[in-house]
Amino acid sequence: MDWTAAVDGYCERVGPGLWAEPVNAVTNLGFVLAALWVWPRMHGLPKARGLSLVLGAIGIGSGLFHTIAQAWAGLADVLPIFLFVVLYIYAAHRDFWDQPRWLAGALTLASVPAMVAVGQVLPFRDALGGSAGYAPVPLLIFLHAGLLARRAPATARRLAAGAAILCLSLAFRTLDGPVCPDFPLGTHFLWHVLNAVMLGWMIEVYRAHVLAGGGARR
Repeated sequence: MDWTAAVDGYCERVGPGLWAEPVNAVTNLGFVLAALWVWPRMHGLPKARGLSLVLGAIGIGSGLFHTIAQAWAGLADVLPIFLFVVLYIYAAHRDFWDQPRWLAGALTLASVPAMVAVGQVLPFRDALGGSAGYAPVPLLIFLHAGLLARRAPATARRLAAGAAILCLSLAFRTLDGPVCPDFPLGTHFLWHVLNAVMLGWMIEVYRAHVLAGGGARR
């Protein structure tokens, strides 16, 4: 694979230049700002601190991809997102479900291939196009929210709100190509803005749950 190959996958990009996607590039600051906002609020919560750092890395990686737009930068874009999802699943099993490390780790590892499998059989996969790989994430959040409804109703409602924001965000990511002929800017930048809000919110959901329960599990 040529890691320096140019990637042109978004409506806004009309050429190979460094600033060919200015709006897509600049809106990645939302992730960094969200990370800076949540960071000081997560004192004493190591998993939340880790999530905050990864949130900032998402902004940096995506910023690289929407400026340099090469295959290696695409990897820098998706890896922090994957890491955030994995870390959050582990934190959820540890602190939402009070599970020991070994069980939380095992269920986290099992969740990854399960989400990949779900993504392959979604009935609306073709309609989502390149966004199909992300679709299992809000489904998993909704699942946790439903199962937590009696155990931790406030956390369940907040998780459901986060999943709803992510669904809206995915809609804008999916529409980027179809609306391009009539709206050359595209809608991918709204994926960045809403995701920055959603990921910051999800860290806050974790924080609120832990504080309500008297402390995070180590």
